[in-house]
Amino acid sequence: MSISQNLKNILATIPVGVKLIAVSKTKPNEAIIEAYQSGQRVFGENKAQELAAKQKDLPSDIEWHMIGHMQSNKVKYIGPFVALIHSVDSLNLLEEINKQALKNNRTIGVLLQFHIAEEETKFGFSMEEVEALLNSSTYKELKNIEVCGVMGMATFTENQEQIKKEFKQLKAYFTQLKSAHFSEKERFNEISMGMSGDYLEAIRYNATYIRVGSKIFGSRT
Repeated sequence: MSISQNLKNILATIPVGVKLIAVSKTKPNEAIIEAYQSGQRVFGENKAQELAAKQKDLPSDIEWHMIGHMQSNKVKYIGPFVALIHSVDSLNLLEEINKQALKNNRTIGVLLQFHIAEEETKFGFSMEEVEALLNSSTYKELKNIEVCGVMGMATFTENQEQIKKEFKQLKAYFTQLKSAHFSEKERFNEISMGMSGDYLEAIRYNATYIRVGSKIFGSRT
């Protein structure tokens, strides 16, 4: 099935208010253009330098999201243009994003990544760590970042109950933070969770961004 048809099939299953990120990591520009010509404008990458190279060559109205683990020394490659960084998992990283945003005279939107999976290999904060970060004097001085919500990656498993539990947990973290820290912040309204295999379940738990790759572009090679 073509990329165009795959996109149509997925969009038919997504309710209004849920935004589809086409995960284009490792995919050639031709595949991204095919999705673009079908109307897709939001794309996600997991490596900053690959993202920067694609941004240079592809249409300027693409909205680029950074969804992979981010090293502080790579933020400079995407600072001038990235729409949203989903994978913030340390105060150091937030400080660097703020620095690069300031350098480019802009505000960069970020999501706080929570560790909701059972796998140790996944990155992310605990709620205690996020509370400490948000209450720190350093965070309060960061004027060029905007926290727009939360992100999480569920355990890679066939166990649907496990996945549901983890999505439910992320939704609870979002609700807790909105109430305690962001009740006045209109832009704190995003929950990024769900991929090709579990995005429908994520939507049931109020995902606002889903990150879909193989279901659009085919399995990674």
